[in-house]
Amino acid sequence: MKKLVLLLAVSLMMLSCGGTKTVRASKKVIKGDWTLQNITYSQAGTYNVTLFNDVSKECFMQSSWRFIPNNNTGVYTINNSACSTGERNFIFTIQEIDEVSGLYDFLLKPTDAKGNSDTNAGFRVNLAQLDETTMTWTQTLSVDGKPFTITMNFSKLN
Repeated sequence: MKKLVLLLAVSLMMLSCGGTKTVRASKKVIKGDWTLQNITYSQAGTYNVTLFNDVSKECFMQSSWRFIPNNNTGVYTINNSACSTGERNFIFTIQEIDEVSGLYDFLLKPTDAKGNSDTNAGFRVNLAQLDETTMTWTQTLSVDGKPFTITMNFSKLN
């Protein structure tokens, strides 16, 4: 009887760590190389925004992104020569926040090449749309007490 209870407990733990069907499917779709095509704001105006505590919106435009879901790592490369160019490593997690609606969050944590983080800080964005060719992230912040949404649109390279 003890062995049966232990086997049941281990099985439940393994299932709970595996992620939902939606998350597993999302990891399969996100795998590969992407380009950040554009970044828009929900309100008109000029804003001095530093994304992921790294560089400005203008620097992120046309950046290259590679997602490796089997170990939840990736690299993005800033290509704009007017900015601090080069590769940046990160780890990521996709978390389903509502199984009925299919909404899920994307957590991105900058790291060094070995996967270590200086600050252990990460960034949460909403994975608003994902298919075989396009992906959209949104992040809602507060500016002057009002919601302000940053939208990042990616296209997948073949």
